[in-house]
Amino acid sequence: MDDNDVKEIVGAVRALVREQVMPRETEIDESDEMPDELRRAAVDMGLYGFAIPEQYGGLGLSMAQEARLVMELGYTTPAFRSLFGTNNGIAGHVLMEGGTEEQKKAYLPRLASGEWTASFALTEDEAGSDPAGLKTSARQDGDDYVLNGSKRYITNAPVADVFMVFARHGENDKASRDISVFLVPADTPGLSVGPKDKKMGQHGAWTAEVYLDDVRVPADALIGGPEGRGNGYITAMRCLAHGRLHIAALCVGASQRLVDETVSYALERKQSGHPIAEFQLIQGLIADSQTDLYAARSLVMETARAFDDGTDTRMGPSCAKYFASEAVGRIADRAVQVHGGAGYMRGIAVERLYRDVRLFRIYEGTSQVQQVVIARQALAAARK
Repeated sequence: MDDNDVKEIVGAVRALVREQVMPRETEIDESDEMPDELRRAAVDMGLYGFAIPEQYGGLGLSMAQEARLVMELGYTTPAFRSLFGTNNGIAGHVLMEGGTEEQKKAYLPRLASGEWTASFALTEDEAGSDPAGLKTSARQDGDDYVLNGSKRYITNAPVADVFMVFARHGENDKASRDISVFLVPADTPGLSVGPKDKKMGQHGAWTAEVYLDDVRVPADALIGGPEGRGNGYITAMRCLAHGRLHIAALCVGASQRLVDETVSYALERKQSGHPIAEFQLIQGLIADSQTDLYAARSLVMETARAFDDGTDTRMGPSCAKYFASEAVGRIADRAVQVHGGAGYMRGIAVERLYRDVRLFRIYEGTSQVQQVVIARQALAAARK
C-alpha cells in the first residue's frame, strides 16, 4: 500500500479516535464494556485486518505503516484497540507465520473482515513470557487430537469465535520442539471460558481463563498441517516479536496523549496567580516526558523499518517494547504528579491512563524477559 493511502487511513483512524472513542472513555472505563457502535465502526474501517495481507482480505500494512496507525489508536483507551488487536497481532500472525496456504485462505479473511474474533491461547499459570514451560497437552487419537489443560489471562476470550491453542506433545515438559498450535472454534465441545477477569485497568478489554477438557479437534486443526507439528514454539516467538513492536507503537500513542494532557493542564492550572507551566520544576517534568516520547517514537519507527527489511526481527522489537513500555510508565507517573490531587481522581484522563499503561510492561513479554532477550542477542553477536 502506498504512503498516500496509508496517510488517508491514518487520518480516518485519528478522526474516529478523537471524535467517537475519546468522548466515551469514562463510560467505557466505568462500564467495562465497549459500545457496539464502536465495534461496528472498527469493522467498517477495516481495522480487524490492517496487518493481514491484501490477498486474504486485509489492508496489508507494512510494520512501519502499522506503527503509524497504532500510534493513533494508542491515543485513547487501549480497550478499543484490543477489539481487533489480536486478529492483526499474535492470533492472526499464527496463521500468517505458521499456517498452510489452505489454512490462510480459509481463515484469514474471516479475521480480516471481523466475522471472527480470535484469541491467542498461550499463557498458563507456569508459562507466559517464556512459553517453553507450558503444560497443556495434545494427544493424537486416530485422525484427531485431544487437548487438555487451561489457559490464563486470554484477551478477548469471553467473545472469541476461535482460539489459537498452544499445546505440548510428549512427556518432556521443557522441550520447545514438542509444542504445536491448533485452531479451535469456541463452540468445540470441552472448551469453556471462565468469568471475565477484574483488572486494575484497561476496562472494556476482556480477559478470562480458558479450559480444555478432552477437546477433540481434527488433524487439519494443526496449524501448518503435519509439517507444523512441533513448530509452535517458533511460531509463538515470531508472533511475539511482531506483537512487541505493535505494543511499543501503542505505548508511543499513549505517551503522546499523556504529554498533551500534562501540557494542557499545566497551562490551565494556576498557583499563586500564575499558570504552573511557568514553574521550572513543572517544566522539568514536562521536558523529561517529552524527551521520553521523542526517544520512544524514534526507536519504534527505526525498529519497524528494520523489521520490514528483515535486518532485525528479534533484538529491535524487544528493545522497542522494553523502552517504550517503561517510558510510558514514567510519563504517566509525571502526568499524575503535574496534575497533583486532581490526577488521583477518577474521571480524570491521566488517572485512567496511569492504570491502563501499567499492563504494557507485562504482556507480550515482561520488561525482565525483554532484558534477557536483549542481553542474549548482544552477547551472541559479540561471540561471533
